[in-house]
Amino acid sequence: MSLSIRPLTETDRPAWAQLWRGYLDYYETELPDTMYEVAFNRMLSNDEHEFHGLLAVQDGKPVGLVHYLFHRHGWKLESVVYLQDLYTAPELRGKGVGKALINAVYQAADAAGCPSVYWLTQDFNTDGRRLYDKVATKTPFIKYAR
Repeated sequence: MSLSIRPLTETDRPAWAQLWRGYLDYYETELPDTMYEVAFNRMLSNDEHEFHGLLAVQDGKPVGLVHYLFHRHGWKLESVVYLQDLYTAPELRGKGVGKALINAVYQAADAAGCPSVYWLTQDFNTDGRRLYDKVATKTPFIKYAR
């Protein structure tokens, strides 16, 4: 298996959309086509305050994605990184794709001098949580939303 992690490019739109649709399906969420266009364009904008997107590519085929955002934190001088979306094609789960994507975000955070990377997941995401327990520390925070 030849796995690499790289930034999104213009030509990745169809493969990225298929992966992101799989991610959204997992969380029982649908978004209008307009949101796919907006999200993809944001990640290609090269604006440091916009979302960043990476693809995991195995043998030339995109098999996973991660989206993340640098932002200020009220308790730290440095910015922190929010990892919003992480997805691996079902047939490759448990084979290191998710871990490689998380490590790529960690590397981006380190390169930018950000001490913290965090993310949320659903309690039913047992496969993902097994990985997260190995690469991060679970916090006691509970999310509220309006």
